Amino acid sequence: MGGGTLITGGKVVDGTGAAARPGEAVLLRDGRIAALGAAALAQAGPDDARIDATGRTVMPGLIDAHTHLTFGEPTGNDELFHHRTEAYSSMLSAYNARKVLRAGVTSVLDADCLWNIGVELRDAIEAGIVEGPRMRAGGQALMTMLGGTAGRMIADEGTTAYATVVKGRDMMVNEIRRQIKYGVDWIKIMVTGLIPSMKGPEVKVWNFDELRIVCDTAHELNTKVVAHCRNSESTRDAARAGVDLIYHASYLDDEALEALVESGASLCPTFTLLGNLADYGAKVGSAPELLEVFRAEIEVTAKQMAKAHAAGVRFLTGSETGFAVTPVGEWHARELEMFVQYMGMTPMEAIVAATRNGAFAMRMEGEVGTLEAGKVADVLVVDGDPLADVRVLQRKDAIAEVFKAGRRIDLVTPIPEHRQRTSDQVRFLAACPLTRSLAFTEEQLERLSHV
Repeated sequence: MGGGTLITGGKVVDGTGAAARPGEAVLLRDGRIAALGAAALAQAGPDDARIDATGRTVMPGLIDAHTHLTFGEPTGNDELFHHRTEAYSSMLSAYNARKVLRAGVTSVLDADCLWNIGVELRDAIEAGIVEGPRMRAGGQALMTMLGGTAGRMIADEGTTAYATVVKGRDMMVNEIRRQIKYGVDWIKIMVTGLIPSMKGPEVKVWNFDELRIVCDTAHELNTKVVAHCRNSESTRDAARAGVDLIYHASYLDDEALEALVESGASLCPTFTLLGNLADYGAKVGSAPELLEVFRAEIEVTAKQMAKAHAAGVRFLTGSETGFAVTPVGEWHARELEMFVQYMGMTPMEAIVAATRNGAFAMRMEGEVGTLEAGKVADVLVVDGDPLADVRVLQRKDAIAEVFKAGRRIDLVTPIPEHRQRTSDQVRFLAACPLTRSLAFTEEQLERLSHV
């Protein structure tokens, strides 16, 4: 026998939560984990490639359960909605997909997308046309006309970029069936939205009966539902309506927490986007008054998340990769650090969230996410010990080897530099009105008044 890969000498962290096992061999063959330990050494043949992982950690590939690989890293909604073309966006998505693998992420859930690129990108990766992570994909996010974070940029009806506005039972049911017809793995709902005339955070813009219609229709067709929920009411109602996976769950209260526990819904907090804005927003020109708002949202929400974790709610890691503040290939592993920092998880618990638990988002539970005989061979060799400091997984130079389904990924050949296409960027004439008082000093204005 041969043609596989034998990894020896590394410390195995298998993703199940079991204690690390130093010096354990792992044999990859035919896209699967053939054996571990003594059995791996016994079954290895002379034709198997050998990798010495002494002093390194061998673990499952990371699973990012919240990405937007088709968005092209926009700086804002106007750019995303009005400065994108379908063909160019699809090619840019394929270009970016390689970066995900090089970050040690072997699987992603991309729950909503521009046009239908998510499904097409998934299929292109599976067909071997594009190199990228294993994907599960949604279509356009379902919204009411009040939904989402773009306010009045969302049309009153029809499709705007990644969003489709639905109203009435028949339209909801038809859109879900249409998306499933064209291959989605998940249905995404934007349960909360920013309403320009209302000050403050997002508000719930779906009622409970509407949420039930979506969940029942999708579940009847063996399709799961994921929901964007940025307040407690939305999290409570989404859980009670049957939503399978909840993003954000911002400011959840005890009533929402109880609904989560009773329903069995999973959580993907996606602290990374907020954390990047809070910690580094000033470097990229984010509005200063928002920075502490973002940090407060993390801290308040994380305290309740810790209760949810203690109560047995399943947590997944997600980065919301795909925006200018979360560019592709850069921040996928930061969520583990934030789980440890803000929720009090151990590094092992964070790793389980990012590996075994992520299999739920991939609809591949029991197939991916752990290093066990018979599982798909998605494997990382990490130069360092994430159990000592989980931040090591964010270092590009620490990802020594990546295997996806047993195939060794090229981490060395440079990816061509991506230069921004000018038509993709919003060009502002000014950040504020150029009044005379702004243009001139008081002394100059005084002189001009006498001219």
